[in-house]
Amino acid sequence: MPRRILQGTVTSTANDKTVVVEVERRFRHPLYGKFVKQNKKYKAHDENNEYKVGEIVAIEEHRPISKTKSWVVKRRVGVTKDEAVDVE
Repeated sequence: MPRRILQGTVTSTANDKTVVVEVERRFRHPLYGKFVKQNKKYKAHDENNEYKVGEIVAIEEHRPISKTKSWVVKRRVGVTKDEAVDVE
């Protein structure tokens, strides 16, 4: 069975080898038809503490690593608009 892969923004790096990733989900309300945004936070394993707050990362479902951690950071997808890279 394939593992789920989600994309979100790193919101916290306070714990060792762990990042908190906030994933935004948009869906259409079944009755009213309005698009609704929902956010959920996942704790993901970051072995080398290489990801910083504000980066956009992809996380992959994994076997339970601890009581609350069942995801692993797969790769860096990009940075947010606040941390735009200057090329000169």
